[in-house]
Amino acid sequence: MIKRALVMAVPLLSLASAAQAQNSMTLYGSLDAGVGYISNLHGSQSLIAEQGTTQADRWGIKGVEDLGGGIKTVFGLEAGFSTISGAMSSAGVLFNRQSYVGLSDSAVGTLTLGRQTDWNFDMLGQVSTGQVLGDFSAFHPGNIDGLGNTVPVELSSTIKFKSRSFSGLSFGALYGFSDAASSSTGGRSASFGANYEQGPLRLVAVYSAYRDRTLNLASGLGLTSFEGENLTGGAPFIADRVTDAGIGGAYTWGRCQLHALATQVQITRDGQTHDYRTIDGGVNFRLTTAEEIDAGAWTTTLAGQRWSQLTVANVYYLSKLTQLYADVMFEKASSGAVADTIGIGASSGSKQAVVLTGIHHLF
Repeated sequence: MIKRALVMAVPLLSLASAAQAQNSMTLYGSLDAGVGYISNLHGSQSLIAEQGTTQADRWGIKGVEDLGGGIKTVFGLEAGFSTISGAMSSAGVLFNRQSYVGLSDSAVGTLTLGRQTDWNFDMLGQVSTGQVLGDFSAFHPGNIDGLGNTVPVELSSTIKFKSRSFSGLSFGALYGFSDAASSSTGGRSASFGANYEQGPLRLVAVYSAYRDRTLNLASGLGLTSFEGENLTGGAPFIADRVTDAGIGGAYTWGRCQLHALATQVQITRDGQTHDYRTIDGGVNFRLTTAEEIDAGAWTTTLAGQRWSQLTVANVYYLSKLTQLYADVMFEKASSGAVADTIGIGASSGSKQAVVLTGIHHLF
């Protein structure tokens, strides 16, 4: 009897082991804290404690269940927070960055539903100065083109599809329902993207359209009015329609990675339309296996005003998961605009210098 029981148990144990190997759940996250110097913050020099410079502070859980035949269940839950205060990045919304569930087919692609990011962030953001240099404060004024993962990137109540790669080419589409809770877009939204990667070359094109979209024009660009709307006191600006298009790419050559992009955001309210346009580019250079120096610059125009910024970053890798960094940014505005480095705050004038240094750890 004992021998027969052992014979029967062996294949059952083998099946259990195989099931565990095919299913997985991963806990991950990022912590980033440092200090900063600002030459002009609301009219005076300032020293600040800064968080989320290299990557946004966050923790998350993602998982996969193998259903067989190349089909898998996938899910993800991700919450943003502040390392220096412990507070959630969106009050009252636990999984404020992403929360989704769906199915993946190895022959076709992945379909997910929930709170998700659009393709401007997922694809074009990957070749921006902000993401390539690893400095949130190097994104464009107010993040109006949505390349940095903050408002207005996360969209609730969405359906999202990403194809598998066809000889290096993949594409994606997203649809967001109207009246979604905890979302910066009150109306319908749609986002499309295409990504081509072959060897050292990467090319990206994206297009998104939103209805009733809230834009960060007051604190993000330092504007006191726009299209006849009074924005004093940080009042929100809600556009009737926003379209956001962009192209970009990156090329790796030896120790160097070059990147460039251009975006155009068309903002319409009460029949008035203005264009927010940005050109962005830079280079990363690996000095040693443990250290790199990066530089990037962009210029943005909106309604006759211009903002331009230069960023130089130095990153030292203590390990694959821990880095020390020191970044210097200089922003200049013109035509009556004030300098307003994203994530820092507005200057009282047209110029602002920012120095950030700290430690970043992934887990």
